Amino acid sequence: MTLDAAIRERAENWAKLDPNPVTSKYVQELLDQSSSQTDAAEKICNLFPDGRIGFGTAGLRSTMTPGPMGMNDLVVVQAAQGIAKYVLQQNQVKEGEKLGAVIGYDHREQNALELSSLSFALLTALVFEQAGLDTVLLDGFVATPLVPFTLSKRKAVVGIMITASHNPKNDAGYKVYWNNGCQIRAPVDKGIAEAILENLTPWVDYGALLKARKERHSEEPCLGLSSPDTTKEMISAYFETIKSCGLVTGQASLLSQFKDDAWKPPSIAYTAMHGVGLPFAVRSYETFGFPPFQAVPSQMNPDPSFPTVPFPNPEEKGALDISKAFAEEHGCDVIIGNDPDADRLAVAERDRKTGKWTVFTGDQIGSMLGCWLYEQVGKPSGKRVSMCASTVSSKMLAEIARVEGFYFEDTLTGFKWIGSRAEELNREGYFALFGYEEAIGFSCGNVVFDKDGISGLGVFTELTYNVYQKGMSLAQHMQSLYDKYGEFCSNNGPQCCAKDHGHYDLQWAIQLDTVGPYKVDSTRYLGEPAYDSTTDNKLPRLATSKSSPMITLRFTNGCVAQFRASGTEPKFKYYIEMKGQVGASRENVEAELMKFSETIIRELVKPEEHGLIVPSKG
Repeated sequence: MTLDAAIRERAENWAKLDPNPVTSKYVQELLDQSSSQTDAAEKICNLFPDGRIGFGTAGLRSTMTPGPMGMNDLVVVQAAQGIAKYVLQQNQVKEGEKLGAVIGYDHREQNALELSSLSFALLTALVFEQAGLDTVLLDGFVATPLVPFTLSKRKAVVGIMITASHNPKNDAGYKVYWNNGCQIRAPVDKGIAEAILENLTPWVDYGALLKARKERHSEEPCLGLSSPDTTKEMISAYFETIKSCGLVTGQASLLSQFKDDAWKPPSIAYTAMHGVGLPFAVRSYETFGFPPFQAVPSQMNPDPSFPTVPFPNPEEKGALDISKAFAEEHGCDVIIGNDPDADRLAVAERDRKTGKWTVFTGDQIGSMLGCWLYEQVGKPSGKRVSMCASTVSSKMLAEIARVEGFYFEDTLTGFKWIGSRAEELNREGYFALFGYEEAIGFSCGNVVFDKDGISGLGVFTELTYNVYQKGMSLAQHMQSLYDKYGEFCSNNGPQCCAKDHGHYDLQWAIQLDTVGPYKVDSTRYLGEPAYDSTTDNKLPRLATSKSSPMITLRFTNGCVAQFRASGTEPKFKYYIEMKGQVGASRENVEAELMKFSETIIRELVKPEEHGLIVPSKG
């Protein structure tokens, strides 16, 4: 196999610029072997296509490999230079002052290539130093929420959290926050992407800078670039803010009210999913005044190999199996867990009589948290309370808001939208008390405007203590909310793929009056051209996306069906929910939902006609 000249040139240039001697040498050796070894040439072709990693949702995420499509030292330097340039362009600096930046990192690493979240953090700090930014590199592994918190607390203008969250072990990520403490969105993301392309050549020899620092600070993992005192100060301030914004309501005192011979207090197991969450979870329990939880030992410490969960997402089937076994062995009633960077929250409960486990969905956790926070914090405050949820999340929180009388908005999918809208509502005079997305992401109070599994862990434990003190389980409590606000049953489908077709879009469906026997009440299309049948000007309130169009159909029977297409691939996901009337049995509502879903998929999606593969949910 003869290596294409353009590919060879890209690889040679990359190897020259790469500040990492290990990955640079690796690429150079492949180049040397490519003329005689087919596999080496194929590797070069795979590593150096015509393109580079896209600067997308909140930043970068890819596999840790050399080349422009991977996460590696050169890509990080290029990203950091672009971000620094854009920051300086967008902000006026007074004489004698510096713009602030915050950097945090998790525990991920690829030892064979000497790539890691730590090395990416150090390089980012060096780039920001070259740009003249006043940079706080948080010392040691941190939970993701600490970065947006520190950014807001110190009034910095940009924050970087280096994490791949719950992705597989070989991935790394580069998450960017802006001066409002929220994940970046348009037009900032586009501006940064353009600035990166204008700053691809390293400004200085960062490899030499790192080598010099390693010689001077050989005993320090952060090579003298981190801020240990500031880190301790920010962690303390974070937990103090949890107290000051009213999230700690004193439910730990209920421990003394349990009767030994009756309903016992809950025993809680915690899993960090091999991530960074444990010390923050411990501190959260101390802040709320709870007795210690029982940590799942095989998953409690940071381990970049993720030996027990290859895909460390608590939502994945089987991800909580080890935690369940530990809980059963140690008599724990409830499992509360974080994903590896501790920005998400998972909850499961074991029935004390049957031993059966209930793993609560993100929508159920969100409904319980939203209702709890309004009753315990929002309503007593006398403030104008607001809550947000992504538009693909359950409509139950919206119904709770309607019944209880607080303000609710749905947003586009993702916390870059939920968090930024909550921050805006705060500035508009609302008390932005809660936001969530169905993918187990929750934001409680005004601690951070991003998903936060640490404050959420403490708040949910308070809720759990209160529920158990009343002689109920969490499952029974959830049913009591259904009894009050109506049964909400969801059928969120897996990703569906077209066999032979291009982009899959349901824009044509906005004009439908019926789907099978079901009457359409209203429609909305978040694509181009945008449409919403419920507004006076027929334009949606939410932002639209040409690359990822989404259609919503609301039916007169209380069902909402939503379809989100990728726009770049023949794929889409569906979200279907039915609201039963107060007093309706859950079994009947679920049966009607399944019947409705089958009709919608058959009549609207038309899998056979479009060559679609609709995977089984089992």
